[in-house]
Amino acid sequence: MTGTLTALRSFDRPVQLLMVNQLTINIGFYMLMPYLAGHLAGDLAMAAWAIGLILGVRNLSQQGMFLLGGVLADRIGYKPLILAGLGLRVAGFGLLGAADTLTALLVASAATGLAGALFNPAVRAYLAADAGDRHTEAFALFNVFYQAGILTGPLIGLALLTASFQWVCTVAALLFAVLLLAQARALPARHAPPASPDESHAGPGWRQPLRHRGFLLFATAMITSYVLNFQIYLGLPIEVRRITGTDTAVAALFAVSGLLTVAGQVRLTAWAKARWSAPQAITRGLALMAAAFLPLAATATLSPAPGAGPWAAALALGPVLAGTVLLTIATMLVYPFEMAAIVTFAGPRLVGTYYGLYNTLAGIGIAAGNLLTGAAIDTATRHGWPALPWLALTATGLLGAAALTGLSRAGHLHPPPPAPAGTPHTARSRGG
Repeated sequence: MTGTLTALRSFDRPVQLLMVNQLTINIGFYMLMPYLAGHLAGDLAMAAWAIGLILGVRNLSQQGMFLLGGVLADRIGYKPLILAGLGLRVAGFGLLGAADTLTALLVASAATGLAGALFNPAVRAYLAADAGDRHTEAFALFNVFYQAGILTGPLIGLALLTASFQWVCTVAALLFAVLLLAQARALPARHAPPASPDESHAGPGWRQPLRHRGFLLFATAMITSYVLNFQIYLGLPIEVRRITGTDTAVAALFAVSGLLTVAGQVRLTAWAKARWSAPQAITRGLALMAAAFLPLAATATLSPAPGAGPWAAALALGPVLAGTVLLTIATMLVYPFEMAAIVTFAGPRLVGTYYGLYNTLAGIGIAAGNLLTGAAIDTATRHGWPALPWLALTATGLLGAAALTGLSRAGHLHPPPPAPAGTPHTARSRGG
């Protein structure tokens, strides 16, 4: 923790404000969203299909609009998009607490998702711009505050839930309102640099990442990392419920993951940066993600007998905990270098646009990966092949690591040499 505070003090005030920004955003989001489905099912007695529709609209409005948010951030400035997203989140959360009809809840859910699509690319582009050559360290620190918000938010929400879900929504909306006012006053304006004469002929900014072959190959390969990382929300909780029959131990997985990140992210990034290049760190992190599912595959046929007692269940949870630890360390290793790679691909002018498209592709990959993982779990249960989903996830990680190794050897993950004087420099030539 001392290293984290030292790292935070080494950055300028705007970067420090962005860290507080993300911490507060995640506290407000995670104090509400984990309990929304329960509110819809219990307090409002809504059907399961309606709950799924409401939650799906939120995810679609965020993931599907990331590219738009990134393009707007690069075009009109980072601060206006951050403030617009915060303001929309205030309205969305306020409406979630007051609404009791499907139409109103869909509007609130869409507003909440769109808010994230507006401020997320802008925050990351601003962070990359202000951190300069230290963007890898900045993104490592950013992940610490990101995870700290995930750790803290649900606990605050659980305490407020003893009063009512409306109280949770009200406090979350007020938190975003305070953040909006503070950022409006204290966060300096920041814009992407203007296009150079050569870049001005490359077409609209949103088209450039779509024509950037190296970036698209990198983004496609990295989808595997998002599919694996998301198993802390899907595969691992399902396994915990299979072993214990309850959701109680699921909270321990999130606690372990969050605490590891908060305690070790900055030091791990510094250690990796001193030893490996960015492509090496990302590739080895993906390989470690693949290895995270081997303990579960190796012990898939073992489970405590009915009525065996809490100690037997705790022992059976060992592989799940080991997988969680390995998956978290792998994510800590990958994330800062992954974000820095996007900055390298984008150049200083289109970081928001590139990040927006990248996250949209990741969202599509997560949706497809969740569908396939769920199908693998169902198949394993139906045919008695308990190791199948974990071996499939291991193979997915190895495939991603192999793809990144090939891209690195082909030069797609390294910045290109400076162009000779007078040579046109288009988005296609950067990073690939």
